[in-house]
Order: sequence, then structure tokens, then C-alpha cells
Amino acid sequence: MSQTGNKSSSDGETKPQTSFVNKCIRGSKFRSPKAKNRKESHDLKTTDFRPSNETPKPNESNTAKTITSEMERSRMEENEPLLQKLGKNPVDKCLDRNNCRLTTADVREPVALLPSLPDLEKLDISWNDFIGRTLHLLMQQMHLVSKLKILRLGSCRLTADDIRALGEALKALPELELNLSWNSIGGNLPLILQTFREGSKIQMLELVDSALMSEDAAFVGQLLLRLQNLEVFDLSINRNIDGSLNSIAQGLKSTLNLKALKLHSCGLSQKSVKLLDAAFRYLCEQRTLDLSCNKEMSGGFEDSPGLATLKHVEGLGLHQCSLTDDMVSLTQVIPFLLSFRDLDLSANRKMGSSSENLLSRLRFLPALKSLLINNCALESETFTALAEASIHLPALEIVNLSWNKCVGSNLKLLLETLKLSTSLQVLRLSSCSLVTEDVALLASVIQTGHLARLRKLDLSYNDSICDAEWTIFCQNLWLLKELTELDISLQPSAFRECGQWFRHLLCAVTKLPEITEIGMKRWVLPASQEEELESFDQDHRSSIHFDHGGFQ
Repeated sequence: MSQTGNKSSSDGETKPQTSFVNKCIRGSKFRSPKAKNRKESHDLKTTDFRPSNETPKPNESNTAKTITSEMERSRMEENEPLLQKLGKNPVDKCLDRNNCRLTTADVREPVALLPSLPDLEKLDISWNDFIGRTLHLLMQQMHLVSKLKILRLGSCRLTADDIRALGEALKALPELELNLSWNSIGGNLPLILQTFREGSKIQMLELVDSALMSEDAAFVGQLLLRLQNLEVFDLSINRNIDGSLNSIAQGLKSTLNLKALKLHSCGLSQKSVKLLDAAFRYLCEQRTLDLSCNKEMSGGFEDSPGLATLKHVEGLGLHQCSLTDDMVSLTQVIPFLLSFRDLDLSANRKMGSSSENLLSRLRFLPALKSLLINNCALESETFTALAEASIHLPALEIVNLSWNKCVGSNLKLLLETLKLSTSLQVLRLSSCSLVTEDVALLASVIQTGHLARLRKLDLSYNDSICDAEWTIFCQNLWLLKELTELDISLQPSAFRECGQWFRHLLCAVTKLPEITEIGMKRWVLPASQEEELESFDQDHRSSIHFDHGGFQ
């Protein structure tokens, strides 16, 4: 969930210039891994539209309309070559130029396009650093796209002048859904959003990592009173808003249609959670609640009745929240959350034995699909309770138990779950102190035809497994036909020579049609096995990446 920082595009004006058209067509090739992890996926959509054949009756305004129509036709004809190169039509409703490395000069071309796209509803120019300082050129044309509903300007390095220009443009488009994430707009939020009127139809407002200050948060609280139709509200990674959370909590009571509330890494305190809990009872439509990475909120859920009123909530993110006595309240709430699908309790190392009752009650969540409980310092009794409850969770697709040492020598407790699971796609057991018997059990489950839908398997940082068991495991690996990723890397301090099992691994990979990534860091390949791998790379698909970090 963490999404921070800006990507660099300093080469925007120093390299030979590439046309705006080519950049947009080939935009996906430019994406850096950093930006790719953060960006949201937006498909290019078009909508068929047939203009009416009705002819208006003559009246005294016909002459003016004819002149206007001719001007619009002339403008469209002028931009027709650019539209054709972009594969766009005047009836298209989505213009996505996300991460196209637009330069200052390139910005003028989408500006020229807007008059030719009167039905435009969505404009995404996020992750283009040079939009900053030139946004006013685009904002001056906003009145030409009066049907615009969604504007995404994430990570555009907006300046104070850009913010003022955006605020002016919003006066003509007060119903616009906005994403201004990853722009340092702290202290200037009222300039942008003050035009939103009471009863506004805006459904989404995203201000992730926007350097908001306490006064911005206070303004947001007042703003929420006008946004009764808001469905998605994301203030994540704004660490200075806790002081005004009372204002935000009061405002949330008016957002009766809110479905997703995300306050990840906001510096929330125990008191903040109490304030939010009082607002929860008004949020009957809530589906997603993310409070992750708020380390000071420990104990905030203790005696919190509001959480139990979120009966339709489907996802709860509490990663790294220093949970302790909160477990009691969460345990009491679990049976009421019949629609619950995603639970993230990872990196709460102090919950330990206090989570036994909570994990036991997971059996009351038959729709649960994702369970992240990695790095929680689980104890044997706690793991036993989880294993017994997991038998009653047939919909599980993702299970992450990594960094819980108690799993080692006890994987047999999950045997029935692994056998019964027909939906499991991701299983992570990294650094679980797995022993030879655990891997033998896993190989046996695979051999009997279970885990057929598994796509990602992480067994990394388990250095105590002998070569003989790796051989048995690799001999059965080919049965996981849908597997895309496998990680068997060693710990950073460990180096070990590959045994004969490596040959069986290569053989299995040739029978896995979906495999793309194999993690093998710090495994040492003898010269003969290096030759086998080189031969494999030449004879088989180059799309399979062995991530070895440079074999020793």
C-alpha cells in the first residue's frame, strides 16, 4: 500500500526530441519499475456514438449556430491528422497519457486536442513531471470539455501557479473527480477545492502523499460536509494531519455513501482511532478500511463499538499498527463481518499469543480470500488455532505466513487446508524455518494433484532444507501448471552450492507454460550447471527470468 516519492525524468529535454504521438503510443515502454509499482492501471476506452439525424427547425438563432458549427468542424479537421495518429475519435471519452514522459513542448499538443474531444469524460496525465509549470495551458481549455468527470494529475510536480490555475478551472467543472496524489500541495488545498458545492456529485477524492498540513486537514473536514456522494476518500501518507482529525471525523459523518476510506501512514494516534470509531456507525456502505502503518494507534480499537457497525466491510488493512489489546475488540467484531474478504494483520509483532482467539474465529468468515499475517511472531498455539480455522475457509486465494518461525516443523497442521483448498493462488512461507519434513509434505500435496491453481510460491530464506528434499520437490513442481513465480533464494548471509536437484528444476520449468520468474539468490552454480543454464536460455523461452543476483 505504500506509495511515496516522485519518479525522475530529467532526460526530458536533453535527449533528441521524440514526438508527442510516439511517446503516447509507446508510453508503456518508458515505465520505470518504480513508477510501474505505483501507478494505477487505466485502460483506453472508447464509446460508440451515433449523432442524431434530426434537423432542427429554422429559427432566428440558426445563423449563429451555423457559424459556430462551421468553426468547430474546421477545428476538428485541423486536428484530424493528430487524432488519427493517436487512434482517437471525436466521440472518445477517455484520453490516457499516463507516464508518457511528456516534455514542456509536448503539453501543447494535448491542449490542442481538447477542442476536438467534446465528449471527453476522463483525462489522465499523471506521472509526467513536466506538466508542472505548464498546467495553466491545459486548464485554460477545460471549459471545452464540459462533460469531463475524472481528472488525474498524480505526480506532476504541480507548482503554486498550477494550483491556482486548477482552482480557477474547477469553477467551471465543480463535479470533477480528482486525483492530485504525489504533489506537494500542502497549504494550498483550499485554492483548489473551495469551489465544491454542497451536494456535489463527486465520488472520488485522492490526495495521497500531498504534504498536507494541519490547516489542510481542517479544511478537508469542512469540505466533507458538502460531499455527501463521496465513495472513495484517500488521504494516505500525509503524516501531519492527526492534529485536525477531529474535523475530518466530523465531516465523515456526512459521507453516508462512502465505500473506501484510506488513511495509511497518517500518523494516527490512539485518540484518532477513537474519533474515527465514532464516525464508523454513520458509514453503513463502507467496504474498505485501510489504517496501515500507523504505529501510534496501538490500543485505539479497545472498547470501540463503531467497528462492529461496519457490517458490509470487505477489506481491513492494519499492517504495522502495533496492535496489542486491540485483538480483543477485533475478536468480538469478526462474527459480524459476513462479507469480509481481505484481512491484513502483518508486521504486528506484539499481537503474538493475544491473537489466538481472533485467528480461531476466522472460521466465521467463509468469504475470506486474502489473509496476510506475516511477521507477527506467532506462537505454536496461535498457529494451531489458525490452522484449525483455515479448514473452514474454502475461498482463500492468498496466504502469507512468512517470518513466523513457528511454522517450521508444523506445516503438517495446514495439511487439510492445503488439500481442501481449490482456490489458493499465492502461498508465502519465506523465512519460516521450514525443515526437510515440511518440504516433503508440500511435495506430497502437489503430487496428489492439490494446489493446482497455485500461481506464486515463496519458500525463500529457508536454509535448512537438504538437497534430497529439494530434488523431490523439483520432481513434482511440473504439476503446478499455473505457476508464474517461484522463490527459493537463500538468506543474505548464506551461500550454498546447488545439488543435482537443479537439473530437475530446469526440467520442470520446461513443462510450466506460465512461469516467468524463479528466485535463486545466493545459490552457487558449479561450472557444469552454469553451462546447463546457458543452454536452457538458448533453447527455451527468454521470458523466463532466473533471478540469481549473479551466481557465485
